Amino acid sequence: MSHSQPANKEFFIQQLVMIDENIKELNNLYISSTPLPERLKHFFNLYVLEVEEFLKQNRKSNIITNIPKVFIGTKVTVIYDEDDETEDYVICFPEDSDPDRGFISFLSPVGRQLLLKEIGERIPLKVPTGELAVTIKEISYVGYLFESERETKEA
Repeated sequence: MSHSQPANKEFFIQQLVMIDENIKELNNLYISSTPLPERLKHFFNLYVLEVEEFLKQNRKSNIITNIPKVFIGTKVTVIYDEDDETEDYVICFPEDSDPDRGFISFLSPVGRQLLLKEIGERIPLKVPTGELAVTIKEISYVGYLFESERETKEA
C-alpha cells in the first residue's frame, strides 16, 4: 500500500507540453542513448498516448491517487526475483537525473525498460552485467520532488 502524496494532474499536463516543446532534442537524446535493436519507432508517441489516456480516465478529478503505470515523475519499487531484494527508482527527465539518489532518466537504459510498466508486471531487466528478473512491486507519484528541486535551483 502506498502512502505517497496524490498526483496533481497539472504535473502530467506540463509533462506533455515539455515533451511537445522539446521533442526534437528529446528524440536526439533517445536515439543517441538507445541501441538500435532496443529502439521503438514511436517511443514518444506511445508515451504521450499513455499519459493522455491516464488523464482522460481521471478527467473528473484534479488529484489522482492511483498511478497504474510507471510514468515520468513516479517512484517505482522493483523486487529482484532471485534474492527478494527491493530497489526504488525515481523516473525523471534527463536534467533531473541523479543516479546516486535513485533519480534515473526515462531515457536511461533502466528507465526506458521500466517506463509504462504496471504493478505486478515481471520483466527481464537488462543491465551491463546481464539480465535480472524483476517484478514491479509499487508505483507512487513523486512529481512534487521536482517542483521543490526546481524552486531550489532557481533561488
